[in-house]
Amino acid sequence: MKLLVYSAQDFEIPFLKKANGLRHKTTYIKEALDTNSAIKAMGFDAISIFSGDDASLIVLEKLRDLGVKYISLRSAGYNNIQIKAAKRFGLKVANAPDYSPNAIAEHAVALLMAANRKTHIADRQVHEYNFKQKRLLGFDLVGKTVGIVGTGRIGSVMGKIMHGFGCKLLAHDLQVKQELIQNFGVEYVDMAKLFEHADIISLHVPLNSVTHHMLNEQAFDKMKSKVVLVNTARGAIVDTKALINALRNKKIAFYAADVYEREKGLFFKDNSSIGIQDENLRTLLTFPNVLLTPHQAYVTKEALTRIAEITFDNLDSWQEGKPCKNELGYETLVL
Repeated sequence: MKLLVYSAQDFEIPFLKKANGLRHKTTYIKEALDTNSAIKAMGFDAISIFSGDDASLIVLEKLRDLGVKYISLRSAGYNNIQIKAAKRFGLKVANAPDYSPNAIAEHAVALLMAANRKTHIADRQVHEYNFKQKRLLGFDLVGKTVGIVGTGRIGSVMGKIMHGFGCKLLAHDLQVKQELIQNFGVEYVDMAKLFEHADIISLHVPLNSVTHHMLNEQAFDKMKSKVVLVNTARGAIVDTKALINALRNKKIAFYAADVYEREKGLFFKDNSSIGIQDENLRTLLTFPNVLLTPHQAYVTKEALTRIAEITFDNLDSWQEGKPCKNELGYETLVL
């Protein structure tokens, strides 16, 4: 089939080309999907989009009218697409789940380690020939209590890694994993207890109506004042305005994240020459105890290989008339 890949990054295209081979006639464009760029899908059977693309109702309706039948997401999350609307328009949608839980969890650990040991600050200092340690105080991870919010694939890997550091593990999830309890001493608790006792909190839940702004002013009030908060899930799980107030009032010690609440139009592009207009993000970046990376947790060779393979496996299933195991339906919660 003919496939148009939106938001195609230079570094991922070789992985996609290798996974595709000569199976599908594929066109790659850097432009993100939105109401204006939807017209570019004319003449294509399928499109592939990433987490920053806009697949809202009006866009999906345009795609339907243009003859698009299939949408294969190059991400596990799909909060950017209205699944029920897609189904109503006869569009089949599939995501790329479980492409590399290790990539995301390991990046969460990298953020935590940098936040704790101030390696990003130390690197800048040394490049300026400043070898003082005054701003570089951290703490030992061993013996600390880590609260993991969400113990799905990624959260489970995070728990295993932190167990290796000698941490005590608290977790909150609707589904309890006996493996984590038996092998790693994880204690499942309610959110209030997790907030109260955790020295480190790591977020690994999908974004939906329940988790949107889960970390709000009330949540920050319940946390330890020296807590380190790590977010490699979705930006909107954290209320940015409440986060800024918590940082100003020293209610949390550090925020390290790979995501932001309003990434659309900012992330996945170079804004260095024009700056940014998002006042909340500009404010957030003024805090020395904020570490933000540009949604890069998935950028590993292994993860990109699996994303590409899953993307084209989804298309193969549809083309061959076989059930697509990653297809999203009415029963699916919005991530």
